[in-house]
Amino acid sequence: MRKICSSERESIRSLGDTRAKKLKLRLVQLQAAENLAEMRLLPAARLHSLKGEMEGKFAVDLNHPFRLVFESAHNPAPTLPDVSPDYRKITKISILDIVDYHG
Repeated sequence: MRKICSSERESIRSLGDTRAKKLKLRLVQLQAAENLAEMRLLPAARLHSLKGEMEGKFAVDLNHPFRLVFESAHNPAPTLPDVSPDYRKITKISILDIVDYHG
């Protein structure tokens, strides 16, 4: 995953031109954001927390139906009193995968 995210050539080879461009955009947006709450202000990214087997992870849209999946790199992950994610305090993430988890 690190190679795909850090090398434009590798991302194009692995994902194709369109998905690689969207990945680059999302990585730039994530890096520029001070925290995940800022990513929630970008409707096209569709930041959402995952449920079920992927509980505790997050995703942003790439090109349909693919998502960039990541988790908080904080240990423990910041949460609100109701144990939902505290997006304002999540300032570090670990990218896990690019998946179509609906297919």
